[in-house]
Amino acid sequence: MVLQALFFYLFAALAVASAFMVIASRNPVHSVLFLILCFFNAAGLFVLIGAEYLAMLLVVVYVGAVMVLFLFVVMMLDVDFAEMRQGFLQYLPIGALIGVILLVELLMVVSGWYIAPGMLGEGAAPTPPVEQTQNIAAIGELLYTRYIYWFQVAGLVLLVAMIGAIVLTLRHKPGVRRQNISEQVARRPETAIEVVKVESGKGL
Repeated sequence: MVLQALFFYLFAALAVASAFMVIASRNPVHSVLFLILCFFNAAGLFVLIGAEYLAMLLVVVYVGAVMVLFLFVVMMLDVDFAEMRQGFLQYLPIGALIGVILLVELLMVVSGWYIAPGMLGEGAAPTPPVEQTQNIAAIGELLYTRYIYWFQVAGLVLLVAMIGAIVLTLRHKPGVRRQNISEQVARRPETAIEVVKVESGKGL
C-alpha cells in the first residue's frame, strides 16, 4: 500500500504540474508536449485503480493520434500569437463568464458527493462484479449495446475534426505542380498524343 500511495502522489503531482504548464507555456508546441505528459500520468493513475483499458486507450488514442494531430496543426498553421495577444482584453469578459460557469459546475459536482452521493450513480448502467466479467468485456458490452449511438456520434466528431485540420493546413504554394484529376479524366487522344513523322536516317 505504501508503494501504491507513492506512485499515486507521483503521478498526480506530475499530472497537475503538466496541466498547469499547458496553460502557462507561451509556446503552443510546448503546451502540446506538456499535455502529452499529462495524459501519460493520467494513464498511470488509471492503471493504479485497475482500469487498464482506459489507460491503454488514453495512450494509444489520445497521445498516439489526437495529440499528434494537435501538434501537426499547431506547427503547420504558423499563427502569429503576438498579434492574437493584442486583443486579449476584449475577450476577457467572455472568458471570465465561462470561467465562472465552469467553477459553479465544479462546485455543484463536489457538493453532490457530500449532499447526495447516491444521485451520482443513478443514471449509469449497473456494473457487473469483477468475478463475473473482465473490465474490458464490461466496457465493450456497454459501449456497443447501450451507448452505440453516442459512440458513433463521437466517431463522427473526430472525423469532422480530422477533415477540418487537413483543410486548415492544406496550402497551395505557387509554382508547385499538383495532380488535377478532372483534367486527367477529360483528356482526349488528340490533346494527349502527338504524332511526329521522322524521316529515314534522321532522329528527332
